[in-house]
Parts: sequence; C-alpha cells; structure tokens
Amino acid sequence: MNLLSLLILHSLLLLLLAPLLPGIIAKTKAFFGGRKGAPVLQLYFDLNRLRRKGMVVSPTTSWIFFVGPLLAVAVPLTASLMLPFGGLAAPVRFGGDAILFVYLFGLLRFFTASAALDTGSAFEGMGAAREVSFSCLAEPAVLLVLLLLGRLAGSFSLQQMLAPQQLAVAWPAQGVTLGLALVTLLVVVLAENARIPVDDPNTHLELTMIHEVMVLDHSGPALGLIEYGSALKLWVLGGLVVQLSLPPLLPTDLAATTLLFIAGQLLLALLIGIIESVMARLPLPRVPALLIGSGLLAAFGLILILR
Repeated sequence: MNLLSLLILHSLLLLLLAPLLPGIIAKTKAFFGGRKGAPVLQLYFDLNRLRRKGMVVSPTTSWIFFVGPLLAVAVPLTASLMLPFGGLAAPVRFGGDAILFVYLFGLLRFFTASAALDTGSAFEGMGAAREVSFSCLAEPAVLLVLLLLGRLAGSFSLQQMLAPQQLAVAWPAQGVTLGLALVTLLVVVLAENARIPVDDPNTHLELTMIHEVMVLDHSGPALGLIEYGSALKLWVLGGLVVQLSLPPLLPTDLAATTLLFIAGQLLLALLIGIIESVMARLPLPRVPALLIGSGLLAAFGLILILR
C-alpha cells in the first residue's frame, strides 16, 4: 500500500468511526440504568446540529478562545498519523515520534486551558487548574509506559513499539510487564478523556467539574469541534490500549487485522461504559493517588525489564 492510500485509509477510519465510541459508552450506561438511552449515532446528529447553530462569544475573549476548538480536532488527527491501527502501519514514523505524540496532547491541553482562562471566568479557571494539575500526573505514567515499550522494541518509534509482530513475541516473554503497562494506559485513557472514576462528562456540579467546565462558554460550531475532538482523542488514546492488547490474537491478513482493531476500539468503549456504570466518581483528593498509582505500575514494569 502506497503512502497516500495509507494516509487516506488511516484518516478515514479515525474521522468516520471515532464518534461511535461516545455513543456506545452512553448506550452501555443506559442499559445498566434500565433505560433505552440515546441512539449510538447520537454524536453524529449533535455535530450536524451544532454545525448549523450560531455562536455566542464573550467580548473579553481573544484569538486564543478560537484556537482551542481548532486544535481539539487537529491534534488528535496529527497524533493518530504516528499510531499503527492493527496491521495498518503508521503513515508518519521516525525515531522519537513517541515523544512528539505525548507532547502534542500537552499542546492541546495548554491551549484548551488557555481558552478557558481567556473568557475571564473564575469558574473556568478553576476547571483549567484542575485539568493541568491532574495531567501533570498522567503524563509521567504515559512516558513510563513508552519507555517500557521502547526498551522492549529497541526503538522509540510508535510503529516499532506497537508493531503486532514485535508485541506477539513480547507478550509470551514479558506478559506481566505488558499487563502492568496495559492497566496504566487504561487509567490514563479514563483520566485524559474525562471519564469516571476521574471525571464525569455529564456532571454540572460546580464542586466536581473538571474538563466540562472549561468549555462552558463555547457554543455552535466551536462546541461541535470540541465534542468531535473529544471523540477523536478517545479513539487515538484508546488505540494505544487496543494495539497493545490485541497482537497475540492478530491474524496475518491486513483486512482482518484492521477489522479486529476496529472491534477492539468498540469493545474498549463498551468496557468504559461498564466501568462508568458500576463505579462512582472518586472524590477529587483521591484522583492524584489513582494517577500516581498507575504511574508506579508502569515504573514496576520498567524495573522488571531492566533488572
């Protein structure tokens, strides 16, 4: 497959299928709650509705307020190009791209928090402070996992670290280590995507809001970009979990591996929905302990392969 075809297929999988994940999560939670719930395709309908709405913008805002929603879509799309999807190779790959992958999301976080502060709202400033504080604990956990995978693969490129052939060999030999890395990544996915037990995307209680409070002043197409970007981010970060957990099961056929990767993403959304249905949100003071604990799991895994 040439580079252009790979780039187009890779991008289409992300752009077209990512909005399914929030729909599956919501449907799963509705099932556990004994409700019918919204359709799985609800986010597609919401995005189309928001596209046609007008925007209400505070006069205190500047250009920073508009950069946040744009980067909400641009950053996950760019980061996804460095991530293999099943047997589908990453279109962009080079030594050290894992570092760029992590700090692209750091850039997104900076501008999202800056857009919240740009409104002049103390309420949104509170959410921005919580967001960056918890992210400071999540980033080291991700970096420790990537160091672990880089050590096993002998490369710091995501394509090499998450290649099915590489992980198929690594799982039998380093199953415990990779299991610790998998748990760490799952916790990070929940934290970075504002999911229970770290955050609740459906809450509007002032004392508990984190991510949602930062986007309260966005409306219309800008809010649509943020909602779409959140789905893209869930797909990309979830792709790390799926790619790491599936290799021992992957067939050699390219189409089959791609379909299995997609199925893994849908199952991950189902798992997140189950987690949110059976767990309560943690009190804010306990969230750092969860993130630090997940980082320690990755650190223990790294120690196991360095000993």
